[in-house]
Order: sequence, then structure tokens, then C-alpha cells
Amino acid sequence: MTPTAAEQASTGTTGVLAATDAASTGPEHVEEPVAYDAIVLASFGGPEGQDDVIPFLRNVTRGRGIPDERPEEVAHHYRAFGGVSPINAQNRALKAAIEAELDRRGIGLPVYWGNRNWGPMLADALREAAAAGHRSLLGIATSAYSSYSSCRQYREDFARALEETGLAGTLRIDKVRQYFDHPGFVAPFVAGVREGLDEVAERLPGVELQREARVLFTTHSIPTADAARSGPASRGFGEGGAYAAQHRAVAGVVMERAGRGVPWELVYQSHSGPPSQPWLEPDVNDAIRRLAGEGVRAVLLVPLGFVSDHMEVKWDLDTEATTTAEEVGVLALRTPTPGIDPAYVSGLVDLVLERRDGVPTAERPAETALGPWYDVCRPGCCENARLGFRPAIAGLQP
Repeated sequence: MTPTAAEQASTGTTGVLAATDAASTGPEHVEEPVAYDAIVLASFGGPEGQDDVIPFLRNVTRGRGIPDERPEEVAHHYRAFGGVSPINAQNRALKAAIEAELDRRGIGLPVYWGNRNWGPMLADALREAAAAGHRSLLGIATSAYSSYSSCRQYREDFARALEETGLAGTLRIDKVRQYFDHPGFVAPFVAGVREGLDEVAERLPGVELQREARVLFTTHSIPTADAARSGPASRGFGEGGAYAAQHRAVAGVVMERAGRGVPWELVYQSHSGPPSQPWLEPDVNDAIRRLAGEGVRAVLLVPLGFVSDHMEVKWDLDTEATTTAEEVGVLALRTPTPGIDPAYVSGLVDLVLERRDGVPTAERPAETALGPWYDVCRPGCCENARLGFRPAIAGLQP
């Protein structure tokens, strides 16, 4: 139900920044058709050469209170791959795949792409869209879950880009809902777990999967204070907030369909904050060491928190976690990320049509009881505990 002006005033909220008319007063789900004329794909960005690495990492860590030496510590992850993160190439492939799927369905919406931390920047994408005459844009972020860095920060990126370009009064931008439990996102993980367990059985003849194997669903760790603020507090998600609850719910669906009764856990990776700041645990490497001590012979690593093979997947899982497993005598296999899997790409286009056509909430697919997630984020959702609230599109302020 759309809140009235009086209701917004009573909760200390205001309308939705830079939104289309259908979303401007903040309904949880927008069930009115909207004549969008372009799509904007927003992502994290990554270096594409050795000279890019340190400037890129400084962009990533700006304003986060991370020690100056941290970029230097992380730089060797990128340098091990020639200074090139896979993410930009993956986004080029994803953009092309979305365009091909739109064309296949006869949907005439151009796709623009911009990043948070490295070129092409989001501001440039908005300038390009505006120069082409587009005015009503629908954003897709390459992140499926609710947290500050995976949702609200992208909404802030859009707001900052509008301000930076002077297009705040020209462009209107909405954003598709978080799609952690959309069938298109979930399906590749189901297939990956099924195939991964088959490979474990093939690589370790005679292994008792239910006793000697574990499925470890991995995602990026975030500060516990930010996790607690993810999703509307009124829903009572418990420890880890909506961020952890969404991952657990999706993991449960995947295991129900493909897990063969193998035990599973949700673990975390890529902790990057100061030691004094609590982050979500357990760490994937600690989990592998513990499981080795319990007699586990194989772990299947499922990068549930990632839409493609980011550097955190290539380094933190394929390099560090795999090395840890080798050191303790455990076989470690890793399932694919969605990437440009046809189900995932088709699902993203479905999300676009959901908003273009104003699909009723009851007809929107969701694989868990937590969804379908909100089109317009709720007041206070996913606050950064240290930075507080900054202007953001696609959500009731603050």
C-alpha cells in the first residue's frame, strides 16, 4: 500500500529520490506499468592492468576507515592475475547476454553499464543515456542480497552520479528488487551443487557423502553492525539481519533440491576491516580446518553470495581456501557462479519486465518465504553503521 504524506511525516520519511511517478511515494511493490526507456547495469568495477591496481583499491577503500597499508596488502591478489580483475570482462559479457535476451524477446530497451570504483564509471553511463534522449531508467545491480555494500551503496551510487552529472532533474531512476531468491539466480546453484557432489563421489570412490562431505555456502563477510541493519528491523531477522537470513534461506532451497542429505553450513570470506571491528563469521578457512578435524574428506564450496567469478572468488576461494584444504588433506571443489548462465540472464530480464509491466506481487516468483523482496527499500534499510544515511534512490528516505 502506498503511504500517504501524513504517514510519511509520522515516520520521519520523505518520498523516493529521483523515482518514477509509480514509485515516488514508496510502495513496497510497484504494481503500475512504467514506460522505462533504458536499463542501467551497475557493478563494482575492477582494474584492467598493473598500473590500475593501487588507484582502484584506493577508490574501493575511500571513506571506510581502512588502514593505508591495506590496499598494498590486497594488491598482490590482483597482481597474481596480471593486475586484471575478471569482473569487467564478466560485465561486458553479461551486458551482451542481457542485450541478446532482450532482442530475442523483442524488447527495445538499450543497456548502459557503469561501475562504482573503476571505469566505465556510473556517472559516464548516465551521461551517455541522457545524451541519447533517455529519461526513465531501470537499474540492475550485480548483487543479489540486502546489505549496505550490496544494495544501499548502489542506490547511493546512483544518487551521487545524478548529482555529479547535474542530471538529478532530468533522469528518473528506479531499481529492480534484490533477486537473491529469484528462480533465475537460484537455478545455477542447484545445478552446481548437484554436479559438484557427483564430482566428489567420482574423485573419492567409496566416500560416504552424508558423513564425509560438507557443502560450504560462502559469501562476503560484512561488519556485524551493518549486517544487523540489513533489511527492515521490524521483520526480526535475528543475528546477521536480512543479509544472513537471505543466504540461509536460499542455501536451504538449494540443498533441498540437490543436496542428497549432505550437511551444509553458511560461511564467510574476504574479511577486509580492521581487527577491532567484528565481522560475520565463521571464516571459510577456519571452517575447513575444523571439518578436517571432524573427519570430513571433501568440501564443496558454493559461492552463493556472488553473481560471477569476482576476485574474491578467484583468490579467496580458488587460491586461499583451496590451499587451506590441501594443507589439511581435504578435497575442495568449487561450483560455478551464475555468470551468464541462461537462467540467470533470463531472470534479470524477467525482473525488468516485472517493473515495466507492473506485475502484481502475488504473481512474482520467489523461491523462499522472504520474497519477493521490495521494489522500494523500506525506511532505514541497510544503513552503514559508521557513515549513517546518505542520499539514495529507490528507497524511502532516509
